[in-house]
Amino acid sequence: MVFWGLFTMILPPCMQVAVLEEKMIYFIPAWYQQGQWHENEQSWTVRRMHTEFDDTVKQIQLFHRSKAYPYQIMLLSAAPNFRHFLHRQGVYHAPYWSCFDAIQEVRRKKMAVLSFHNLKWPEGIEFAYTPFVVVAMLKKEKYAQIDFGEDGNPIRIDLFQDGMLQRRNIYDDRGFISITSLFEGGQPVYQDYLMENGIWKMRYFQKDGHIEINGKYPEYLLQYQDKVQPKRFSRLAYENIEQVIYEVLASYLSLAQEQDIFCVAMHGQHAQLLGEALKEKRRVLSFFEDRYPVSAHPEAMGMIKGADYLVVDSEKNMDKIQQSLGMLPQNAMAIPPYDSRVDLGISQQFRVQKVLVPVDGMEDGVFGQLIGLLGEYLLKNEKARIHLFTRRAEYGRMQKVLEQARNELRKAGLEEGWAAEEEEGQVSENNLEPEDAVPIKFFVEQCVDELSVSKCMREQRLLVDMRKVPELYLQVAAISVGIPQLVRTETEFVKHGKNGMVLEQIGALQGALDYYLKGAKNWNQAMVCSYELVKEYTTEKLLGKWREVLGCVGGDSYLAVGKQGLE
Repeated sequence: MVFWGLFTMILPPCMQVAVLEEKMIYFIPAWYQQGQWHENEQSWTVRRMHTEFDDTVKQIQLFHRSKAYPYQIMLLSAAPNFRHFLHRQGVYHAPYWSCFDAIQEVRRKKMAVLSFHNLKWPEGIEFAYTPFVVVAMLKKEKYAQIDFGEDGNPIRIDLFQDGMLQRRNIYDDRGFISITSLFEGGQPVYQDYLMENGIWKMRYFQKDGHIEINGKYPEYLLQYQDKVQPKRFSRLAYENIEQVIYEVLASYLSLAQEQDIFCVAMHGQHAQLLGEALKEKRRVLSFFEDRYPVSAHPEAMGMIKGADYLVVDSEKNMDKIQQSLGMLPQNAMAIPPYDSRVDLGISQQFRVQKVLVPVDGMEDGVFGQLIGLLGEYLLKNEKARIHLFTRRAEYGRMQKVLEQARNELRKAGLEEGWAAEEEEGQVSENNLEPEDAVPIKFFVEQCVDELSVSKCMREQRLLVDMRKVPELYLQVAAISVGIPQLVRTETEFVKHGKNGMVLEQIGALQGALDYYLKGAKNWNQAMVCSYELVKEYTTEKLLGKWREVLGCVGGDSYLAVGKQGLE
């Protein structure tokens, strides 16, 4: 106690306030289903069509692992399986406040094991186990279908009558029914949001979107820090669900401290609502890729110009925002949502030289020219192999990309068999290719999540991104594994002549390929330059930029001290 008193005495007044009044950083994410206030959780049997990683995930990981500042997630969407999402992102114990938990008066925080066998089933029910779902049969008719999440927990049970969907129950990973929907003629009528005891609290009508609150239970639950406070809804009927969310959110915000900072992932789903709710709060707006193009949302100009700070994922995106605003925002900073780290690649262990070529969003004309140039280069370099990279996960995507490549090879007068599907290759009974077999030299890498992208990148010898806007994560991954990059547009992750080349003309591609693949000297030099660039985007560097942002928003410099600086 004596030591602490002496320590505070020698601190400047502003730093003494930091010790007494610690700021809370609130992260408001954009984790929604399309146009709905609902999570994106899906059955394990369904292929994931999008990556779950975004700017908020990285920001939370930074603050969670560094423990530099107290923070909390503010979740505005209904997320019955939110604990599983946090676990997948490696931040299971991240503190959060859920608006729908408040509405439904949910007090539980920990996951609980729920077996569908323990639910109340009619007498005579039989369960049929398929490789994908469990089907409940009653009197030889389908009574229910049980779908499971990635961890084996039941997430949805559909109930049927006379072969028609009658009810759908959504289960919370904490061991209770969270949402139940009633259907008539196979069409949804209304959706009930339930309390832990199964009693409905809020009813959402599908036809016009209006809301009814259960008059017998007209309260919601505010949990702030260690205090739990029930509060009555202002009315029992609302025109839409946004009005309910706004009321509950505003009540919670009234409990927050004046010095707290709110970091908002800009998204069309909540921009208008938060623009009103956070008027008097300190705000940092976070822009990620093309999630919320400023030019397409002129109604948000006031919110953006009135923000305390703008955090943008890249310099390229910063330029777009500057053009839309017609001015250079002084309170803005580009902070990549991906940190770099040295991750030694294994491309040198292969006899072939894998060249990764992203194709999503590429113009047809550019794709055709690119395939022709790559095909001609394969005639000169027998070791080279082209790996066409796609993030899109729809079925048949790999076949479609290969078919496009074959068409372009045929137009260029090259061997279209280079882009044949692997199962089409003629292999003998001894697993040996016949002498006249055409070797496959074009492959497709279909990667959705960041883990599969990183695994793929470690095997590549070179990254060739000829799109107008190269993908940020691929560029960070490339400098992490130390491989050269060939791009059309200059970015902060490619230093021309050092860790890659900026090609103003695609026709110069073959010479650039030769420069890095013909010998080891230039490739090794690019690897060294890449690892030098890694130092600029480490976790510590990104956290330092966030300290600078938060210090500016707070109007003081002592935020740079953080908890760790006082220990």
